[in-house]
Amino acid sequence: MAITYTWKVTSVKTKTEGANQDAVVQTYWTKTGKDSANNEGTFSGATPFTTTTMPAGTAFVAFADLTEEIVLNWIKAVVVGSYQEHVNGVIQKAIDDKVTPIAEAQMPWAPVTEPVAPVTPPV
Repeated sequence: MAITYTWKVTSVKTKTEGANQDAVVQTYWTKTGKDSANNEGTFSGATPFTTTTMPAGTAFVAFADLTEEIVLNWIKAVVVGSYQEHVNGVIQKAIDDKVTPIAEAQMPWAPVTEPVAPVTPPV
């Protein structure tokens, strides 16, 4: 089944770095996958930045001028690649667990225990 992915920035942290006020130094995000049967899995991530370690080809953007698309492009520049395989794997496992749930099983060698009824004190 094909999975459709959506990304969302959930939070950012800022600080002043040199001449750059309110520079984004930490991002929090989610990537959600949904299959054709609407089973869903989500990965929550955090990606740090500094104004000197922005992804290649990007530059400082004033906080007031930021859009979610700009920040997501920074995040994706770091995440997409070998780490994306891990992210997508976690999402796929969450979807698979909904399709075929994992259940706690009674071990065949363990004694069967009956639940004990709670004792109510006399009134």
